[in-house]
Parts: sequence; C-alpha cells; structure tokens
Amino acid sequence: MAMHSAVKGKLLAVIGDEDTCVGFLLGGIGEINKHRHSNFMVVDKNTAIIDIEECFKGFVKRDDIDIILINQNVAEMIRHVIEGHTQPIPAVLEIPSKDHPYDASKDSILRRAKGMFNPEDV
Repeated sequence: MAMHSAVKGKLLAVIGDEDTCVGFLLGGIGEINKHRHSNFMVVDKNTAIIDIEECFKGFVKRDDIDIILINQNVAEMIRHVIEGHTQPIPAVLEIPSKDHPYDASKDSILRRAKGMFNPEDV
C-alpha cells in the first residue's frame, strides 16, 4: 500500500542539451504530471526557438515548479522571454553546459539581482 504525503514538494525543471537533461534525470528530478507534461526539455540544434519559448512559458505557469534550470546558451536564444519573467517563483537559474562555459555578464537574472544592492552594501 503506497503512502502519499498531504503536502507534495515542488519540482525543478530543466531546459538544456541532452547531457544536461540526462544528468539531472539520473539525479532523480524527472517527473510527469497528471496532464502528461514532463518537467524537462532537451534542446538540440534542430529545436525551434518558439518551442523553447513555449516550454519556458509553460514551466513558469505551472504551480508545481519552483526552480527552472536552463543552459545559458539556450537562455540566450530566448533572452527576451526570460527578461519578461519578473516573479521570484519560479526562480530561473542559468547554468553552463558541457560545450558552453558560464558567463556571468550574460546572465540577466544575476544582473537584475546585482542591481538590487548598492555595491557598498555587499
């Protein structure tokens, strides 16, 4: 007999290349909700930008996702959509991929966070 918790935890969503998604899936983040929607999207060179945008917008609207991890090179493709997301939850974190190192100067969320603090306060 399965035991179900009254309070379910929130999910992590991933938008990235195959290696990134597989790594997180092996770590146990994979989930498919009752509407048969997964919490990850594998992006390759043939993925249309509109599909990435729609996936990101869908993750933002879901109430079971608190954090969206996105490869920074993929985030660059939909930067205007990411910059339009101003709510604290779900949090959007840009991460490096195997082929593209992290560049803090491209991270719009980090730039926004830095703008909230006076440099003398940090």
